[in-house]
Amino acid sequence: MCGYAFAMTRACLVLLFCAGLVACSDSSNQLVDPPDALGPFAVGHEQLMAIDAARNDRSILVDLWYPVDDDDAEGGVQTFYPLSGPAIGLDSKVARDDVPVSAREGQTFLVFSHGYQGISLQSIELMEALASHGFIIASPEHTGNAQASPTDTFDEAAANRVPDVSFLIDWMIARSLDPEDAFYQRIDEESFGVVGNSFGASTAVGMASGWAGAPADARVKGIVPISVVIDGEMQLDDRPSPFAGFSEEQLASIVVPVMLIGGTEDVNVPIGNHQIAFDQMINAPRVYKVDIIGANHFHFQAVCTFGELLLGLGIEQEQWSVLGAEALIEPFNAACAPNVFSIEEASRLQNLYVVSFFRRFLYDEVGYDRFLTTGYADTEPAIELSIR
Repeated sequence: MCGYAFAMTRACLVLLFCAGLVACSDSSNQLVDPPDALGPFAVGHEQLMAIDAARNDRSILVDLWYPVDDDDAEGGVQTFYPLSGPAIGLDSKVARDDVPVSAREGQTFLVFSHGYQGISLQSIELMEALASHGFIIASPEHTGNAQASPTDTFDEAAANRVPDVSFLIDWMIARSLDPEDAFYQRIDEESFGVVGNSFGASTAVGMASGWAGAPADARVKGIVPISVVIDGEMQLDDRPSPFAGFSEEQLASIVVPVMLIGGTEDVNVPIGNHQIAFDQMINAPRVYKVDIIGANHFHFQAVCTFGELLLGLGIEQEQWSVLGAEALIEPFNAACAPNVFSIEEASRLQNLYVVSFFRRFLYDEVGYDRFLTTGYADTEPAIELSIR
């Protein structure tokens, strides 16, 4: 803060008490919104189908979250996230449908990529948090490799991932250029970010390194892979594939900031994968490795939120398969039992680091540097942070 260990200047007082935003002596001391709480914006949501005409009219279901200005925060209707058909789902405590996107021009667009045969609603708490902090973020349901359409082989699924994300970037730019679109002039066309979990984390890495036959997308300026497979000896199914990991050459080709997040108790994607990535991403300008002590593979998804919803409705686990939610059983038991690491704490820490990373590197807000230091990590008992 201005005046700490030395006298405040008159200019500093004006900045501090009139503007209330910036400490004049050091721009890294900027006051910022707490990244582990909801940000200053209300949150809007829409779900729609995007069609990629260049790939045989490939249709992709997309959930989209976005910031909403205060004047519009009370409009629209409460968002409902369906879990099984139109009847069983979750009422959002944060998001609303049919509200206008914030009027700010040049907002940063992010894409979230779900896990292998996952769903677009996999990480709704993180999506809502990012939108509340000023980001527009899309979560596509990767056709052919989603719970509703598990038709692709591993290799086919991998080959579609990077092109899906690049298409969505094109799609949002087109919306931003269309005077008739609700997102007209809302998108920063020069800077995009990608965050993904598990197989989606491979998607995030692939956006910066190239993957499964698709080239890197130079428009992506920062990536956050959460629980990513790097070691090519590991497989996500029973069949070997050249796309199950990343080579040293691929990792060395990455030239954007990276944040690797994982759990130390992850047996599906052991945390050692992140050490390999950390060591071999030698040309990335900054690499953070955030290890959450005690978290496992499923602590970075909304599995407890959805599982507890079903139990609250009197639907026991034996009935989940009838609803198409059989895939939820193992994650729920692994992440939501009373004797495991708190999923609420895992969610808080995930939000803290993802929000801080993207606000720092895509909005260039240096005030978030304070959360990206080993000194700050020492105040969080469940965090081990490495930086290069």
